[in-house]
Parts: sequence; structure tokens; C-alpha cells
Amino acid sequence: MVNNIKRLAVFLFILLSLLNINPGQLHAQLFNEESYKFSQVLNWIDNYYVDSVNQNKLVQDAIVSMMKDLDPHSSYMTPEEVKELTEPLQGNFEGIGISFNIYNDTIYVISPISGGPSEKVGLQAGDRIIKVDGKDVAGIGITNKMVFDLLRGDKGTQVKVSVLRRGEKGLLDFTITRDKIPIYSLDAAYKIKDNIGYIRLNRFAQTTGKEFSDAMGKLKSEGVNDLILDLTGNGGGYLDEAVYLADQFLGKEKLIVYTQGLHSPRRDYFATSKGDFQDGKLIILIDEGTASASEIVSGAVQDWDRGVIMGRRSFGKGLVQRPFPLQDGSMIRLTIAKYYTPTGRLIQKPYNHGLEAYEEDLINRYNHGEFLHKDSIHFPDSLKYRTLKEKRIVYGGGGIMPDIFVPLDTTSTTPYYRDLIRKGILNRFVIHYLDENRESIKAQYSDFDSFLKNFEITPDILDQLSNFAESEELEPNKEELEQSANDIRMLTKAYIARDLWDTSSFYQIYNQTDKLVNKAVNVMENWNKYQQKILSDMVPDN
Repeated sequence: MVNNIKRLAVFLFILLSLLNINPGQLHAQLFNEESYKFSQVLNWIDNYYVDSVNQNKLVQDAIVSMMKDLDPHSSYMTPEEVKELTEPLQGNFEGIGISFNIYNDTIYVISPISGGPSEKVGLQAGDRIIKVDGKDVAGIGITNKMVFDLLRGDKGTQVKVSVLRRGEKGLLDFTITRDKIPIYSLDAAYKIKDNIGYIRLNRFAQTTGKEFSDAMGKLKSEGVNDLILDLTGNGGGYLDEAVYLADQFLGKEKLIVYTQGLHSPRRDYFATSKGDFQDGKLIILIDEGTASASEIVSGAVQDWDRGVIMGRRSFGKGLVQRPFPLQDGSMIRLTIAKYYTPTGRLIQKPYNHGLEAYEEDLINRYNHGEFLHKDSIHFPDSLKYRTLKEKRIVYGGGGIMPDIFVPLDTTSTTPYYRDLIRKGILNRFVIHYLDENRESIKAQYSDFDSFLKNFEITPDILDQLSNFAESEELEPNKEELEQSANDIRMLTKAYIARDLWDTSSFYQIYNQTDKLVNKAVNVMENWNKYQQKILSDMVPDN
């Protein structure tokens, strides 16, 4: 095949020479001088370089280098990375449908996904997968990637797993037929107090709009009139899903966002009359991890004075990427436009000081004290805008600045507490604890509500955790354990609830002590008071 291409190239070269046409000039006109130069270099390396080279790697490295010189969000992805990128946003993957953890070098089933293939054949929480298709997978240094490679696969294909189950002799064999497994972007949706609903989204995927609408419909049926929408840590996703969500809150023909670039004409996105939540009180929670599509929703709501934005300044990503697939399955994501909020604000933070400075922005914000003090944040007057209804001052050029600033809560965050989480010790302890106590807890607490009201992390459980942490080489620290005890109790209970029920159960416990969420509930209950403070730019820091 390669020789045939080379023969064809020689034939074309001779033909063009006979016609008195310079092949280089023709190539440069058809493409451009830079493209021709690049292909020349590759050709010379291929034909004259002293050693053999991997041309594919040379091209790939060159593309990666080019992307780095453009902006922080233009990028090149290998075929494998393309698959990993698109799965979470497409809203499903194909596999056996389990939530798992790796515990003691063994695949530990946290829970089968409801309605998925594993649940249908009888796989249970607490099962340990010892073999896959007859091959040992325990005690071999198993990794998350290895688990994905073994258990994911095309819909309709089968995989045989052998599991060790507490109380059963020997291994239990299951033949599981892979199927499409949904990936949800909605972490939690519940009535947090009286007529106030709480919804948390972790990304903007293909299913986000439907998930939100379904959750909102259920909350309304429970008497919810007002909403706290949690977008903290939400790094964004599909633009169309962000527009759909903003449309739920804004009236007909209100501008949501517009995009524009050198080669991309301005495109406006407007709200329709189909919004399901255009009247109730609305609070959106943001932080330094809130980015892109999340900032589109927050910016539109803020610009139209539709709701209150609470938390800390968002990430500041206002660039639009378009995927360009390459012939080998790889892809470049090229920034083609910038997006602007309805007032014309560009949310993108500066990136003219290089990639390293851009990536260190959040660390610099923290070191500068921005996460703790609103007064640490300064915007130039040139970035000042006014909202469209109340004419309040808002800023562009570096994320969404909240209407009500709530500092990061570090009062009980000790090094011991951080290590419990950062090293995965607390999570592993919960797996260990449930392995011993799952059946007794389920028998005592038949549903989540009874667990929420009555289950407590006793001093004995804390002692077990401390001993477990010591066995995991975390030095005991009685003083720091006592200082962080309330947070440790809360998080341990939340982890147990998540493993026994779902992620929404986790947040119903976690949010009980979350400073930002509790502040949002307080603002809801004192709405008129805070509206006046917002309008007079006299909102307190805490």
C-alpha cells in the first residue's frame, strides 16, 4: 500500500514537471506554505534520517506542541482519550453496570446499578470479583483501567465473573450480558426544607436537561416552589444543555448567551416560552470549580436578575471548543469562539501569561486569600457591567463573581482529617465497616429516612476508624481527631448512606453541615432582606 502511494507520488511529480508546473508551488497553493513545509520535513526525516523513527509519534508530538501555543483549552486527544472524554457526556457506556472500588487489591462491588445487567443476574453489594472469564483478577495489582478494560464491552457481548460472597462457600459464577449503562449528571434532588427544593448537577451531559426536568417535576409534586441549584464543582459540558437549563428559568426571547470568533459569526441563544421554573425563588451555588456551561447558566441568571448567585468566584472559562476528528480516531478540540453573557461579559480569565500561569491561577487565588475574604478580589473598572433589570454592577474577565460571597469553611479541617480523605482511608474504612455490618444495618434501618433520623456514628465506630487508619499507616492524632470529629462523623455516615442507597442520600447528610447550602436556605427564608442588601451592594461576607 505504502509503495503504491509512493509510485503514485512519483508519477504525479513527473506529470507536473512535463506540464511545467512546480509541484511545491501547486501543493503550497492548494494547502499553504506552512503545511507544505511540515510535510517536507516529515518526508526528509523519513527518507534521510540516520535512525528509524516513529513518524506517528513525531506528528502527534508536533500537534500537541501546536495546541499548547494556542490557548489553554485547545487540545489533541488520542483515540483512547477521545473515548474516555465522550462517554461521560454522552450519558451512557456499555458494560456490566456496577459501582466498584478496589479494596485490598480486589474488585469490591459497592452496588449494582439499578436495572443494569449485573443487578438482573443477582450480583450484590459487597461481592468481591475474583475471576473474569476464568482468569484471576485478585491480588495481581488490579487498577481502575484494568477493570474498565475487562468489564466494559460492546452491548450484547457476555462476560463471566466469579465472585466471593460473605456467607457463601466457594466462588459464585455469573454470566453477564453487557448492555448500555446510563451515566447520570444529577447527583441529588430532594426537598431540603418546607417548600424549598435542592438539585445538584455534576456536569452538562446529553441527558442533563431531561434529568433536571424529571427531578423538578417530582419536587413540584411534593410542594416545592423555590429552588437551590448546586453547580459547585461542575466543570461544564455541552453548550446546548446549558442553554436548555437556563431556558427553564428565563422568560421568552431573553438572551441566554452568544458566541463569536474570528471565523465564527455571532450566534445568539434565546430562551423560549417552555421554561418550567420561571417564577419561583432561585439560588445558584458556585465555587472555583464551577466552569464553562455552568458559568453560562449562572451568568444568564445573574445578568437578568432572575436569581441570586452564591458562593465563591467561578473558574472563568469562556471559550468554545469544536471537535475536529482525525483519520486515525484521534481528535483535536479547537477553540473557535468565545462566549458572552447577555450583558456582553466575557467570562474567560486571561491566559496571555502562558499555560503554567493559567494552571496555577486557582492556587494563586487560594494563597492570595480569595477563598476566605471577598475583599481580596479586585476587578478593573474596564470589566464593569450592569445587569439588565436592576442595573447592578457585575464584572467580566475572570469568572462569575457571586452576589453573596460565602468563604471556604476551614474551621475543622485538620491535617488528620485531610489525610483520611486524601489517602482514601475513610472510603476504605466504610467498605470494611459495611462488609461486617451491611446486613445488620439494612435490617435495622429499612429505608433511608429511618437511617437519616436514627443512625449515629458512635464513639466505638470512631475508635474503629482510628485503628483502621493506624493500620493504614496514618499516625493517630487524638487532638486533631477531636477537632474534626463532627465532620468525620458526618462524612462517614454520608459514605455509608451512599453505599447503601444512592448519591442523593449522601448529599442529604452532607448538606446538613455544609456552610454554603445552609446559608442558601437562610437566604431563601429571608428573601426580601437579602434582596435589599444585594441591590445596595451591602451583602455581608458570612
